[in-house]
Amino acid sequence: MPQRYNAKITQKLSELLKARFPYIYIPTWEEERVLDMIRSVVTDPDKIKTVRKFYVWSVTDGFVSEERNISKETSQAMKAVEFISRCNENAVFVLKDIHVLFGVKGRPVDYPLIRKLRDIIPQLKTGEVKKNVIFISPELVIPDDMQKEISVIDFPLPTIDEINLLLDEMIKENESVVSIELSSKGREMLSKAALGLTLQEAENAFARAMVDGGNLSDNDISIVFDEKNQVVKKTGILEFVNSEINIEDIGGLDNLKKWLQKRNNSWLDSVKKYNISAPKGVLITGVPGCGKSLTAKAMSAIWKLPLLNLDMGKIFSGIVGSSEENLRRAIKTAEAVSPSVLWVDEIEKGFAGIGSGSDSGTSSRVFGTFLTWMQDKTAPVFVIATANDISNLPPEMLRKGRFDEIFFVDLPTLRERKEIFRLHLKKRLVEPEILGEIEIADPLLDKLAEMTEGFVGAEIEQAVISALYEAFFEERMLTESDLEYVIKNTVPLSITQKEQIKRLREWANVRAVSATTKEDLADYTEVISNDDNIASSRGGRTIDF
Repeated sequence: MPQRYNAKITQKLSELLKARFPYIYIPTWEEERVLDMIRSVVTDPDKIKTVRKFYVWSVTDGFVSEERNISKETSQAMKAVEFISRCNENAVFVLKDIHVLFGVKGRPVDYPLIRKLRDIIPQLKTGEVKKNVIFISPELVIPDDMQKEISVIDFPLPTIDEINLLLDEMIKENESVVSIELSSKGREMLSKAALGLTLQEAENAFARAMVDGGNLSDNDISIVFDEKNQVVKKTGILEFVNSEINIEDIGGLDNLKKWLQKRNNSWLDSVKKYNISAPKGVLITGVPGCGKSLTAKAMSAIWKLPLLNLDMGKIFSGIVGSSEENLRRAIKTAEAVSPSVLWVDEIEKGFAGIGSGSDSGTSSRVFGTFLTWMQDKTAPVFVIATANDISNLPPEMLRKGRFDEIFFVDLPTLRERKEIFRLHLKKRLVEPEILGEIEIADPLLDKLAEMTEGFVGAEIEQAVISALYEAFFEERMLTESDLEYVIKNTVPLSITQKEQIKRLREWANVRAVSATTKEDLADYTEVISNDDNIASSRGGRTIDF
């Protein structure tokens, strides 16, 4: 695999080595990549004035130089430190996975080793020969006694330039046996989809894409998402959601859909000339069952980005301090696999009880961490949060800067109900013997839409399903009377939760934008003006996007 690393990191490492920092810690999973970077620095007189010998230690092989194994005896950590102390040549010593002796995951701390490491600090700083020690391991574990003597270098995942270089070289090496059918836009999207993967993982994803069908095309972005799925699964907190729902599968909500469509591809380089940044996210609130969660799933498919579901229940746990760490780990993962969509369903339940003191302030600290990240984040992670009862959310969550827009999803209008019926009937009535004489056309759809005034989208779907069960029970085709029977025997949410819906609308009138267009709202007002079961005032400002 080609050797590549961030120029800023190599410069920082060079500066620390020249300044004779005794201990440098680089937490990373990319062991070979970071070793190549260190080697490139310590052996290049242009990067470091005094070229140094390069030694690598592991508990299995002891110290190994470029030419030979030093001694199997140095596989013992204490013997390895003694070797560093005795060495009388300019050198850099890389110690792999020594963090396990620093007290990781309940293992005891090797105090004699730490004492020995501290004993040789003066020699490393001011000795006649120039020596530095570098720790590399998958996680950062620093003994309390050495916090002031260790400098940490974050070794970031490959940048877009590094991934582009990898993709270029793989295409060049394989273009004689693989058909390359990438458009310029598809190529950019494929590279950006690989952000968050290690270089080895990105290489594996591109290689798999090439062997899948013997070509590399714009559609191979799904294969890269499969590799990202592995990264997400390992967190145990985030869930990778595979969604095949399209924007056409959502009836109505045209304002919200237009807003999302206009921001598609806003994380690509082509947006830079407009001097705008990628959107932060949206909060969608409204009546339960009206398509909020469905919109989140559809958006991922429209934007062709991985959809990550953040379950707030998994964030909070019984161990003090672990909830905050769980959230930080989830955020770090979402940023690592960005550009991505982070979906927080029913966000008001996740942050319920903030400020009550019932959990020793854990909820408030987690909430504060989440808000700070939403305000300051630069990684293209689009947050889509849904809420049924917005009154339970703290006001800090709702101010501008957290979300780009707050949308209110109300009961579907007449036209929206008609479209919802059309979608569900066409989706389920695919067999001619079940469809019978039913014609899915305007006369039937208009009639059903008028009969279901006050129904939410989920209730319309359930009405179609229940009608099909009527036909299934009697082993016959579906009839129009089946649909009418089920509708007449359904008590909609707009009646059982009339007061709650009215309260939601009053809140949304001045604080949120209607997800429905002005035309549909006008149509709706005419239909319900004389209906006593439903409050006539709609929620949300009527802005058209």
